[in-house]
Amino acid sequence: MLNEFLGTLIVSYALGSIPFGLIIAYLGGAGDLRKIGSGNIGATNMLRTGRKPLAALTLLLDCGKGALAVYLTQYAYGADFAPIAGLFAVLGHIFPVWLHFKGGKGVATTFGVLFTINPLLGATIIAIWLISFAFSHISSISALLSVGYSSIAAYLLDSYVTALLCLCLAGLLIFTHRANITRLLQGTEDSFNATTT
Repeated sequence: MLNEFLGTLIVSYALGSIPFGLIIAYLGGAGDLRKIGSGNIGATNMLRTGRKPLAALTLLLDCGKGALAVYLTQYAYGADFAPIAGLFAVLGHIFPVWLHFKGGKGVATTFGVLFTINPLLGATIIAIWLISFAFSHISSISALLSVGYSSIAAYLLDSYVTALLCLCLAGLLIFTHRANITRLLQGTEDSFNATTT
């Protein structure tokens, strides 16, 4: 049991901590993503470089690493360890050791995690994000609403364990979006804010 837990923790954190946005920006000639826009290493900040294909690739890979962490854990140790894998993949993205624990905000990786644990749950959360963004045009609101609702959706569509995972992920995303929340309360948050993934 301990070996499975440690294996899940190490592999999932390692996968989550791969800074794809930073790597893609360098390889794509966009420079150091940490010195552009919000300084965030996620897909929405990549859009500030004007390189939409690079932003799409960053989004795909950030989702993918969360999905892969869950899939590998399910394959190696069974579904019971999937929530642990999901949590540590997102923690790896937010607090990557390679970047002195200053990573992204975890939205895309969270989507990948939830979609792999339960495709219907993941699709529901992504749909909430899309609908919210269509009306608000503010990605931080969309992220907070979709992930905030995820624990209720998980309880209805999956299990209380997944609901607990979603509650933990929501707490993490509230933490990473604390500056966005302050700006939202002040009415100064930009439309299509580039600091959420």
